Amino acid sequence: MNQSFWLLGTLTRILADHETTENRYDLIEGTFQPGVATPLHRHTTYSEHLVVLEGEFTVHTETEVVVLKPGQDFFIPRGTVHAVVSGPALSRGLVVASPSGFARLIKAAGTVADPSDLSPTSPPDMEAFARASAEIGDEVVGPPPTAGRE
Repeated sequence: MNQSFWLLGTLTRILADHETTENRYDLIEGTFQPGVATPLHRHTTYSEHLVVLEGEFTVHTETEVVVLKPGQDFFIPRGTVHAVVSGPALSRGLVVASPSGFARLIKAAGTVADPSDLSPTSPPDMEAFARASAEIGDEVVGPPPTAGRE
């Protein structure tokens, strides 16, 4: 399995999903342009584990703001409100979502991409994103964090 999609300005590559893992987990690689931020959201059906491969990510939760560098990781338990912001340069990371669920959101709300293309081909479809999020139990609870928010 190797399917690539653009989702909210991020090139996502689905390496494993419910079909290949018996619904146990999804393995997603994300390549983020500088300064891309997810909205504040929570996953009600799965946890998320982020591992930084290159660049940096800042994870905002209700209780902390953590800057992660290559080789570092951060576990986001199910139900935790969070947002992820990429650093000032191209950033790449792996996400393990357990049990499977995140790949379904990417497939439903993303735009099929050529993995060699590092620029989104169209603006994100926020209606499709909201609809797909609701279907898998994700909740958007606020806008992305502002730059420098601590």
